[in-house]
Amino acid sequence: MSFVIAPDFVACAVADLANLGEAISAATAAVSRPTSGLLPAAADEISVAIANLFSEQGQAFQALSTQTSTNHVRSTRRLNGGVSQYVGAEAAAASPLNSVLAVTNTPTELLLGRPLIGDGADGTAANPNGGDGGLLYGNGGNGYSDGAAAGWWRRRLGGSDRREGVACGQPWR
Repeated sequence: MSFVIAPDFVACAVADLANLGEAISAATAAVSRPTSGLLPAAADEISVAIANLFSEQGQAFQALSTQTSTNHVRSTRRLNGGVSQYVGAEAAAASPLNSVLAVTNTPTELLLGRPLIGDGADGTAANPNGGDGGLLYGNGGNGYSDGAAAGWWRRRLGGSDRREGVACGQPWR
């Protein structure tokens, strides 16, 4: 089983969770007084008992809401900490590999003009075929394609130029 972790999306989810928690806390604060301090509708015993019952329920709700809010804040902080740890681990893992790759490829590039390991550069308008991949391991670069022409053909065939994706705080399009 493989897992794909995208720190940007997790960070967006953490921000959305924090905003959600703030909205719930604001709504809870707004209903605090009306639900926990009810006055009896009349001076008889039944009205007083009903008002006390509803006030007790309101106070129980406020206590539960406070616990839930505390757990929500803890969960949000843990998710945010997980993102930070993941990004740090990725940076720590990539750093030594890049230096090993540079040490391995430098002599080969100086002698043969081509790396020993690695993918080639993608094509440009000046060099549409892209660069060669590594001698032992690696793919050649992707060929160049004119984005404007591709968009024209896509529209001509009934497609659209709109890119799929998500922005933080917005649903998938």
